[in-house]
Amino acid sequence: MFGRTQRPDADAIEVILGPRATFSGTLRCDASVRVDGSVEGGQIETPANVIFTETARAECNVIAKTVSIRGHFHGIIRAERVELLRGSQVHGALHVKTFFMDDGVQMRAELNIQDAPAEATVLPAQPGEDAKIPVVNPAKEA
Repeated sequence: MFGRTQRPDADAIEVILGPRATFSGTLRCDASVRVDGSVEGGQIETPANVIFTETARAECNVIAKTVSIRGHFHGIIRAERVELLRGSQVHGALHVKTFFMDDGVQMRAELNIQDAPAEATVLPAQPGEDAKIPVVNPAKEA
């Protein structure tokens, strides 16, 4: 992907958006991303980690392995793990497998913790309108 012969370590931060920088658009990379500045719309995608520091102000969507937030975030996150650290302010929706939240976090977000992707979820078939569902009286069976 992106002209590399091998993928960098998941913890190797190769993309840094500095505290005086503003970004808008789609950012795709195969290494970790650290945001110290502002993201004004768009999406960040990586198979690694995304870190929003205390100076970060982001309004975007994120697809990543792990997302750690200490700054302000508004948007939708799809990740294996989300960590909301002390001082963070989070609004939106979080779709995760695991979740951690420090004391001192302000969160106004929908939290969806799931084991498998939603596409893999199989619901049992519903009975038809004319189906007769047997009713068992536990008092008669005893």
